[in-house]
Amino acid sequence: MENFKIIYRRYAGLYFCICVDVTDNNLAYLEAIHNFVEVLNEYFHNVCELDLVFNFYKVYTVVDEMFLAGEIRETSQTKVLKQLLMLQSLE
Repeated sequence: MENFKIIYRRYAGLYFCICVDVTDNNLAYLEAIHNFVEVLNEYFHNVCELDLVFNFYKVYTVVDEMFLAGEIRETSQTKVLKQLLMLQSLE
């Protein structure tokens, strides 16, 4: 556990946490959390705890679009949302 640290941010009663290497930049991951929450907000139209609980598979899809092997993969909200809408149309 000495090689990792937890970075978290609170949004309206929801806590979003990421476990990263101790050498990773805190601000980069705080920004990644913020970006993730903004994508969730846009995707669920004002996200709340119930959206996350009952649509966890969609949340995992958002995580898969934004992160790869624990690293930030995509920072463009437009690209992520476009991909999510495309995947949703296949359902």
